[in-house]
Amino acid sequence: MTDASRGTPRSSPDLVGIGIGPANLGLSALLDPEQDLVTRFFERRPRFGWHDGTMLPDASLQVSPLKDLVTLVDPTSRFSFLNFLAEEGRLYRHLVASRSGTPREEFEQYYRWASGLMPQLEFDTAVEEVALEGGTFVVSGADGPLATTRTIVLGTGKEPYIPGCVAPRGDHVIHSADITRRRPATRGRKVVVIGGGQSGAEIVHWLLGDDEMLPSSLVWSTRRDGFLPLDDSAFSNEWFFPGYVRHFTRLPAARRAELLRRQRMASDGVSSELLDAIHAQLYRLDALRPGSCAYRLSPGQELVAVEGGPDGPLSVVTRDIDTDSVLQERADVVVLATGYHSPFPGFLEPLRDRIATAGDGDGADFRVRDDYSIEFDAPDGLRIFVQGAATRTHGVADANLSLMAWRNAVIANAVAGRELYRTERDTTTVAWSSTPAAAVRTPHERTTHA
Repeated sequence: MTDASRGTPRSSPDLVGIGIGPANLGLSALLDPEQDLVTRFFERRPRFGWHDGTMLPDASLQVSPLKDLVTLVDPTSRFSFLNFLAEEGRLYRHLVASRSGTPREEFEQYYRWASGLMPQLEFDTAVEEVALEGGTFVVSGADGPLATTRTIVLGTGKEPYIPGCVAPRGDHVIHSADITRRRPATRGRKVVVIGGGQSGAEIVHWLLGDDEMLPSSLVWSTRRDGFLPLDDSAFSNEWFFPGYVRHFTRLPAARRAELLRRQRMASDGVSSELLDAIHAQLYRLDALRPGSCAYRLSPGQELVAVEGGPDGPLSVVTRDIDTDSVLQERADVVVLATGYHSPFPGFLEPLRDRIATAGDGDGADFRVRDDYSIEFDAPDGLRIFVQGAATRTHGVADANLSLMAWRNAVIANAVAGRELYRTERDTTTVAWSSTPAAAVRTPHERTTHA
């Protein structure tokens, strides 16, 4: 098919994925064997990238490498992490080396390896607009239509969140998402890191452990009550099971919001190993290199402002939540480990009035159904699915790698209109209220919940 006005080739795949991060890469992998389903995935970047600006030395996965693109729904897939290791000839060595964790950089290698096996992935192709035309979606780039389809999967991810109280935008104020791309000059300078999650901790660990980066003073500030560890306990991990998602989606909105607040440290805490490493670094500096780096770790501090010119000294103003006192800190470099947010995608503007949102409509707070499609006033048969944008409705695991393969299996089944992958049966230890009560078990039997 050709758009006559622009002369641009246009195909009509069964599914178009917009954005190629781990989520849509995994969906492409699960649909790859299905010869009767035609897919195309578009990505504006020239190649696959994961944590592009935050790939710090020694950073490790916080989850099992079995939570890869496919293993938890299809352990036999050629796109598994284990197959990658076997193909690269490093399976045996990895088994030994990974006892201290799987390097995040190696997982990015794996993703890039998998992306190279899929011709349906099109990089260096930015989607500029999605519009309705004749009962179908028209997906367009800068040079005109790319494809028409009845199914779209949004996998564009989140954008760095910069608080509105941060005034300067010069080279000395950096979001953690860009830390390795911009590599600020921190040696012998005054540095403030804002944010007590994993990203903030990894940056502090990097600054303290590299003589070429070691500041003369370092302030690590967070509004949290302390530098809190990831809740990786066994029963908390069951919040990252399919059965819990099915339970969570049936709860009233107020209860879901309360649970998300309580469960935050199961996804947003700092790995205990990293906290221990930072504590040991600070001890070594005090004991062996006194005076080399003055530091202050400040929990319970709410950021009020970052002021100053783009090229001059900065002033970081925080409010102590316990005492309501205000502290002003001079800094040469400020690193914002302030997380990410999901603005409404610009390419969906032609459809904005048709898409239901849960908030005021400024962000991408979609109303998401059980199968990860969004509520959308559209002709029959047209669907938009979302990746990693359903925490409010599907629970704490949604933005995490843990259930990515399962979510993709749910989407794949919905797109195919039949069961390509089993998603409705899993073994749990906990009987959530929406599942049958757990039976008394003998040593040789187990209870499964559909």
